[in-house]
Amino acid sequence: MGFSPSFSCSAMGALILGCLLLQASNSNAQLRPDFYFRTCPSVFRIIGDTIVDELRTDPRIAASILRLHFHDCFVRGCDASILLDNSTSFRTEKDAAPNKNSVRGFNVIDRMKSAIERACPRTVSCADMLTIASQISVLLSGGPWWPVPLGRRDSVEAFFNLANTALPSPFSTLTQLKAAFADVGLNRASDLVALSGGHTFGKAQCQFVTPRLYNFNGTNRPDPSLNPTYLVELRQLCPQNGNGTVLVNFDPVTPNAFDRQYYTNLRNGKGLIQSDQVLFSTPGADTTTLVNQYSSNTFAFFGAFVDAMIRMGNLRPLTGTQGEIRQNCRVVNPRIRVAENDDGVVSSI
Repeated sequence: MGFSPSFSCSAMGALILGCLLLQASNSNAQLRPDFYFRTCPSVFRIIGDTIVDELRTDPRIAASILRLHFHDCFVRGCDASILLDNSTSFRTEKDAAPNKNSVRGFNVIDRMKSAIERACPRTVSCADMLTIASQISVLLSGGPWWPVPLGRRDSVEAFFNLANTALPSPFSTLTQLKAAFADVGLNRASDLVALSGGHTFGKAQCQFVTPRLYNFNGTNRPDPSLNPTYLVELRQLCPQNGNGTVLVNFDPVTPNAFDRQYYTNLRNGKGLIQSDQVLFSTPGADTTTLVNQYSSNTFAFFGAFVDAMIRMGNLRPLTGTQGEIRQNCRVVNPRIRVAENDDGVVSSI
């Protein structure tokens, strides 16, 4: 199933809320799917309506929101630190090399937050909002539904340096990918292969593709794992010394659908970036078996993806009194200081 403008987001919201009650018992002690059932029951509808509206003019936004969630969670957990703009206290993660001029969708997140604040002031964290938005983006694109554990709070700082080192590179080898995933607590092969399946939709810039096409690992030759026909197609889209910001579909077959075609592409030597193709083409890799399995079985892929998404979302959450509930996802809430004047009158500053 792909996105259809006639899809009823209200019906979807009712479905999700109903499922949350059924699935709440499966959550862990810190985060639970029904966290906002009483305090902000409209949160799913608001987020879903915003994404549906944006999809009408930007079919890429669902994949962009999912990527934004990944890039948030890989840096100190899913705490919405990636959404913070520069401040006098820290440098934004948006400027880090893996994110600069690449991650997108911040304006859509802003619209969601404004609508949620009107409905449920100071209640829903940006971290939870981004997590929910990722799940709904996958669902609207034909992917699975899952009970999203909720109750995260927002970071009060960003982590520019960590974003430069923690996020996997599109040029990573399989060994480097496994290390990057293990460093954040995702140490199973299924975590890596299933979450990489997020590249079943969306686009990448030519600058992350061209080294494979013309000078793979300094050989002045293309990556030998590339399908020859696909190599010709990619060279037409991404000419040598061409515009590195030109966009190419991760999946040339079903570019906007969340499905298992990504894994079939890998088996055919049609992984767009190096860090995708190595999952299948690295000799003796345990990931090859999983690529084959997910390529032939949608339920296996969806099940592994849901499991990995929940595991990723549960890494190092801020809960309780940690962090805050940001009123604007781009900035930390104003700090209120209490002062007493000479007459004993207390005021907020």
